[in-house]
Amino acid sequence: MVTDSTTEVAAFKLILLGDGGTGKTTLVKRHITGEFQKTYLPTMGVEVRPLLFHTTRGLYRFNVWDIAGQEKFGSLRDGYYIGGQCAIIMFDLTSRITYKNVGNWHRDLTRDCGNIPIVMCGNKVDIQLRKLKSNQISFHRKKNLHYVEISAKSNYNFERPFVRLLRKLVGDPQLKLVKFPALQPPESIFTDEMRRRVDLDRMEADASPLPEVDEDL
Repeated sequence: MVTDSTTEVAAFKLILLGDGGTGKTTLVKRHITGEFQKTYLPTMGVEVRPLLFHTTRGLYRFNVWDIAGQEKFGSLRDGYYIGGQCAIIMFDLTSRITYKNVGNWHRDLTRDCGNIPIVMCGNKVDIQLRKLKSNQISFHRKKNLHYVEISAKSNYNFERPFVRLLRKLVGDPQLKLVKFPALQPPESIFTDEMRRRVDLDRMEADASPLPEVDEDL
């Protein structure tokens, strides 16, 4: 943990990674505070944005390193991972190949950063025609990662990956937000019925035996 001497905010370097088009940048841009304070390095394949979270343990900031997923930036990534204290690996629930590549992202990240807290996120859960069913997603169970299904455009479960990481980083499983981040208005609506369906699917999937091989790969 790094303390910002100017504002006395505890800060962590968060690596945000996954294939291009999975919604990584959209997730971060939902957070208005981070949007207008961003540091942008487009030619180098990374954007760095600060996201603030008010919790029962105080104020924390994630310096989010949004790593480009395009292959042309592959040779640069190892340098961006250095000093990473936690990570979110994102894939697209409407694209099987982005889930297949989660293993590659996880391998490269842990090679450079070791055993840091990681949350795996399946994005675009608001889209009805998802290609990946909950019972086909098991990589997180094999690697003992926390898994969350989110919708970056509807703000569904926006805070859960960050809260989970903070709980791990500060060693407080009871940590909660006392003030939700100011988010840009949602671009799509995630209904209560959709929420119930997703929660039920996840509960059933988590209770099922692990497959010998990932069915979707």
